[in-house]
Order: sequence, then structure tokens, then C-alpha cells
Amino acid sequence: MPAAAARHHLPTPRRARGFTLVELMIVVAVVGILGAIAYPSFMDQVRKGRRSDAMDASTAVLQAQERRRANQPSYTASLATLGLAATSPAGRYAVALALDAAAPGRNYTITLTGQGDQAKDSGCAALTVTVTNGNPAYTPANCWRR
Repeated sequence: MPAAAARHHLPTPRRARGFTLVELMIVVAVVGILGAIAYPSFMDQVRKGRRSDAMDASTAVLQAQERRRANQPSYTASLATLGLAATSPAGRYAVALALDAAAPGRNYTITLTGQGDQAKDSGCAALTVTVTNGNPAYTPANCWRR
């Protein structure tokens, strides 16, 4: 009986707690795969949100042209004449202004070209607003949230 009692008082080995290296590597691999899948979608949404910079720039040009037209007989092809820069407010788009050759005083086109990361905006890197007799048309239509 003394041997059994001695065995009873022996300390029991503790179970190791924590994660093994293999378990941690599996978690890292899963997180990496999820990140690789989610990142492109995330960047598409960021670019979509940054299109508001193009909308701000086009609105500024439209308003400046109408203010000028209230005092002048025709629209202008010069952003400098309108007091505007050749880039959008946040600098994500280059802004160009051109008069329509068929009706130079009445019609014009605003072209907004994505710069930097916005140039990767699939299908929406180049945005245009065509103004015909004071009525704007936005292309590509799916890129302009209104």
C-alpha cells in the first residue's frame, strides 16, 4: 500500500497550452488568402469613392462656364479664364476643356483623366461631360453617381 500511496502523490504532468507552429502557419496562410481576395475589391471601392473628386471638378467648370456665359456671348476653352486649375481639387484627375468645333460658342466638353491610382479605375479612368446648348451629358454613365 505504501507504493500506491506514493504514486498518488506524484505530480501529474501538465498539458501544454498554446498553439503549435503548424496551427499558427495555417492561420497565417488563411489570412493571407483572404487578404489577397479582399484587397482588389477594397481598392475598387476606394477608387469609386474618389470619383467624387471628378464630380467636384466638373461641377466647378460647369458653374464657372455658366457665370461667364451670363456676361459673355460664348463659352471659353480656357480653364485659366475661368479661374480654375487644370487638376481636380484633390489632384486625382487632370481637367481639360475643349469647345465643340461645330458650335464653338455654345457647346463644350470637359474631360477628366485619372491620375496616379485613379488611372487604374477600370472603365472610369477617363470621364467626360459634354455640354450641348447648356445641357450636360455624362459619360460613361455608370461612372457618375448622381
